[in-house]
Amino acid sequence: MKKVMLITPPYHSGVVESAGTWLNLGFVYIAGSLRNAGYDVEIYDAMSYFHDYAEITKRIEASKPDVVATTAITATINDCIEICKLSKRINPEVITILGNVHPTFMWEEILKDHHHYVDYIVRGEGEITLPELLNCHFLKGDLSKVKGIVLWSDGRAIATPAREYITDLDSIEGAWDLVDWGIYTYRPTPDSVLAIVNSSRGCNQYCSFCSQQLFWSRKWRAKSPEKFVSELEHIHTKYGVNAAMIADETPTYDRQRWERILDLLIERSMDIELFMETRVKDIIRDKDILWRYREAGIVHIYVGVESTSRETLKKFEKDVSIEESKLAIELINEHNIISETSFVLGMPDETKESISTTLDLAKHYNPDMAFFLAIAPWPYANIYKELEPYVATKDYSKYNLIEPVVKPANMTIDELRDELNSTTRLFYMDKFSKLKSMSSFKRDYMIAVMKLLMEHSYLGSQIKSIHDSMPEEMKRFIRDFAEHFSPIP
Repeated sequence: MKKVMLITPPYHSGVVESAGTWLNLGFVYIAGSLRNAGYDVEIYDAMSYFHDYAEITKRIEASKPDVVATTAITATINDCIEICKLSKRINPEVITILGNVHPTFMWEEILKDHHHYVDYIVRGEGEITLPELLNCHFLKGDLSKVKGIVLWSDGRAIATPAREYITDLDSIEGAWDLVDWGIYTYRPTPDSVLAIVNSSRGCNQYCSFCSQQLFWSRKWRAKSPEKFVSELEHIHTKYGVNAAMIADETPTYDRQRWERILDLLIERSMDIELFMETRVKDIIRDKDILWRYREAGIVHIYVGVESTSRETLKKFEKDVSIEESKLAIELINEHNIISETSFVLGMPDETKESISTTLDLAKHYNPDMAFFLAIAPWPYANIYKELEPYVATKDYSKYNLIEPVVKPANMTIDELRDELNSTTRLFYMDKFSKLKSMSSFKRDYMIAVMKLLMEHSYLGSQIKSIHDSMPEEMKRFIRDFAEHFSPIP
């Protein structure tokens, strides 16, 4: 039996880890498919373990895999390639494979520079492609017949025809027993066991700066409500999961199906906090059933506002108005659900004045949480041609939405970074000044958020400066409501 080691790269930017430790859901399903195909599979989440390359080396040496596969978004591609190099140094015969969004689009660039270390690239979904690829490789079959792969041959990268998307998502079984549940937790919720789940795949939006509508070719497919809720119930009952992020881009796309999911969640009454992302328009559409969201266990909703400028929204091809965004956030707040959004800043025409305007409108929208992100010029995104003349670095590790990569015409990179930090500080200073007016649920949540942002986030220094500048009365107020958390200094 051949052994496959699925490795998450050890990349950190202070973003994802600020809220908790998150498992790689894609690997759970790929591991299930590989195991069903007769492979011995290990999931090694080097990112969540915070392992360095010395520790990763020891783990690979001990595991002795025949295959090492890793997963790359643009910011993590350098670390993924390093894992492939490391694996080849340990065992030159090991098969190395890259997958996920960045390799799906940038396969020619990757193999041109790194074909000595990367044997194959899997484009698109991997559950069918990866077992088929490995079967063909080990049986010395005709690789040109395996859809959805790229390999280096005769001095060039050769891509086979794209594989069709999986239509029956209910048929995919996750290898949940391979997950090291003890390391996954959601920091705002004490003693939590955190899962990532999905009820659908795909995105049919047109956002010009985003990778998802490209990766999924603007197609959307869904699990049956019964399959999704039963899977959630299984990991809740067997592994103690009591917090779960629904990772779908648009879980609410089909209202009839979504209502059935809500009904099942309410009926089974699982003690799970659910977090999700959805569209502004779907929240407005569902204004009459948002109470069911809350009753079903949904406590946190992210909606993508992205900009307070009509002109920028047009460039982003966001099918939403400023008025709709504000209404959606108001509706979420009315139902005592944590509201979160983000604003993408740093376009070529950005100025200090336009960022100040964004801050003012962000306060007006009144989300509980807002993040002011630097636009990342994904080299395969529709908007890249417009951004390319302003791209300040081609170091992909900086393409993380935190470090400014695009230099506006009238700002330096340092000025943009300072404005992003200042905007974050001012937004949360305003937010924490309103703690007394919040519900007890939101107040406790926001206090927990302040702690985790101070202690675990790239925003730590900004949030700590807010706390340090608070009047002593406000500090005492926060401490009074934070007794069930570890003390805030």
